[in-house]
Amino acid sequence: MNLQQIKNNPGLQEKLASEYVLGTLRGGARRRFEVWLKQDAALRQVVGQWEAHLVPMAEFAPAVAAPASIWPALEKRLNLNITKDPWAYWRNWGKLREDLAFWRGLGMFSTTLAVVLISVMLNKQVDQPAAPQTDYVATLSDEKAQAIAVITGDSKRGQLQIRMVTAQNIAADKSLELWAVGKDGKVKSLGLVADKGIITLPMPANMTADSVPLLAVTLEPKGGSGNPEKPSGPIIFKGNWVQI
Repeated sequence: MNLQQIKNNPGLQEKLASEYVLGTLRGGARRRFEVWLKQDAALRQVVGQWEAHLVPMAEFAPAVAAPASIWPALEKRLNLNITKDPWAYWRNWGKLREDLAFWRGLGMFSTTLAVVLISVMLNKQVDQPAAPQTDYVATLSDEKAQAIAVITGDSKRGQLQIRMVTAQNIAADKSLELWAVGKDGKVKSLGLVADKGIITLPMPANMTADSVPLLAVTLEPKGGSGNPEKPSGPIIFKGNWVQI
């Protein structure tokens, strides 16, 4: 496998990018992928999209303390085991005094440069629009517990983003329809979704984890069920709608 093969296969790009972000892409495959990331901006964008969707889910993972033995091992591997001499500063004080004029000049220059950089960064931040805020997420799985889609919600902007983790081969006369399943058992259509890639749909204002605990996708005739409150086809994957 090479970079050109990945460029010509969007499904493979999604698969490798998701495994890279999840940490399941390891060893030589991960190192090769990191080399390809440096060479291809489009691949970096796919990874960035996966990070935006999956990193918020880390909020649900409990914190795990690293073993005490890992820090000495890291210091040894990075050649950081340097014996600190508490008297070195005072022994070098004479030389430091000789160089004081130089460091004063350098300090003034560094401070001026820092002020300029901060001003530029603040101006850029003012011009840039605020990043989307993901506050809801659902992972939809099939009957075999295989992840099919990841859905994120931005209640502030009123948007749902549906990303197909596993592309579906849907017949030309069929459509996939996303449904919100209410706590009372009532369902409401959220719109049609693509069988691959990413799609954005409006997010209802009252679509909280309390009122809508479950999302489901059904296989419908072309164009959808025709009834926004009643699916006509079977549920093919579903998942819990949770607040982050």
